[in-house]
Amino acid sequence: METSGGTTGGGMIQASLGGRYATALFDLAQQQGQLTAVESSLKTLSQGIAESPDLAALVKSPLIGRTDAARTIAALVPVLGLDPLTANFLGVLAQNRRLGDLPAIIRAFRELAARSRGETNAEVVSAHPLDDSQVDALRQQLRHRVGRDVAIDLKVDPSLLGGLVVKIGSQMIDSSIKTRLNTLAHAMKG
Repeated sequence: METSGGTTGGGMIQASLGGRYATALFDLAQQQGQLTAVESSLKTLSQGIAESPDLAALVKSPLIGRTDAARTIAALVPVLGLDPLTANFLGVLAQNRRLGDLPAIIRAFRELAARSRGETNAEVVSAHPLDDSQVDALRQQLRHRVGRDVAIDLKVDPSLLGGLVVKIGSQMIDSSIKTRLNTLAHAMKG
């Protein structure tokens, strides 16, 4: 799956700034045999951003200077148990004032990693956490639908009320109660 530029992945991922960072990290992780460790660290980091308002503020705030951001990231690395390659990468992002791109970088990296394993990546948002059997059943249904293995990235959004929103590439399947209620309200208006 190499492109003429020598990087793994498609042109769509590389087109964005976050995609270029993700591709560089992916290539480096693959060369060093650290793909699994980096993918695990990025998953931990993504969960941390979702669960910690302080970490989310650090990533999103343009007011935090390079030195303070780098220092804070360095202090978080052992707390989160991140691997050294990811830790160095986060330091580079902090120095380049690109921590705000981290969510897009993580998404692009996951897509590259899934592709390298012959999988398709699916973002699944549910109103409540899914248990292992529900995730397995969903994975089987998605595999049948797309014709290949599916890596699932789970998120919880209580505002959906119920149901799921599944995004695979440019396709979106929205079976959430929130969307159904909004559609009904719109239809009732006229």
